[in-house]
Amino acid sequence: MTYIIYSQQQLQLKSIARLKQIYSEIGCTVEVSDKRCKDSWITAIAEYQASKIQKLTLAAPDEQALAQAELDNYIADQAQAVAPELLTIVEISFDHHEYYADDKLIASISHDDNHLTQRWVVMVNNKEIFRANTLMRCDRFICTHYKDGSLPVQEQLATPCTTGNEVMAQIFNECEKYGFEILDDGIYHNDVKLGEVGQTDGNWWFTRAADETQHIACDSAMNVVQSLSMLNVSTDGKSIFDEYFLDQPLEQLTGDRLQRLLEKAELVTA
Repeated sequence: MTYIIYSQQQLQLKSIARLKQIYSEIGCTVEVSDKRCKDSWITAIAEYQASKIQKLTLAAPDEQALAQAELDNYIADQAQAVAPELLTIVEISFDHHEYYADDKLIASISHDDNHLTQRWVVMVNNKEIFRANTLMRCDRFICTHYKDGSLPVQEQLATPCTTGNEVMAQIFNECEKYGFEILDDGIYHNDVKLGEVGQTDGNWWFTRAADETQHIACDSAMNVVQSLSMLNVSTDGKSIFDEYFLDQPLEQLTGDRLQRLLEKAELVTA
């Protein structure tokens, strides 16, 4: 079973009625000293949660691995709910996660196999700034300190989007706006492949699924994904993109033709 862990700050923002509901939802068994006092409910919930974390830490190896996996899954499901408007989390691997704000790397979490208990490490500028026994605590450290402005500033590279991870973070952000899915071989919508997007030597491009040999240039991640979204709007079995663009490169379209394309898209999607 996965346990939702509430921070002291989160509990302070709840009403007594909501605290009672949380107490019931998590199956809390700690006695509330004064049921009329908000702090008594908060104390009981906090003590119960602490006992659960301690139990996970002291569990047998196999049980501990299972418990850790459950907590990590909770992070994967809840991370965006913590700061959806602020941070994008890119999972490089099971033991390496990078956190981005406005497509800029702000911190990362890695796993230290050489440490006995506190194996999860928060890194900024390749320096350790926090260590904990669970991924969840590192996640909360980053989100909390980023929100209050106390997270050390990550030094940014002189030229943006120079690493594959930064490129993927931008593409992920834009695809999320349209409900697109990023798979190994391209961008999909409702199980239909739209094409591929990428960046080469600082230049953005995309290809259509119908012709993946033709790289069409764009000036940003927003434009490449927006162009793919046009492919998803069809008119009588023919996409608006095919109807108007044909084999003409995007940069060669006139302003009038682009305007007609946008007006057509609005009519189809209205």
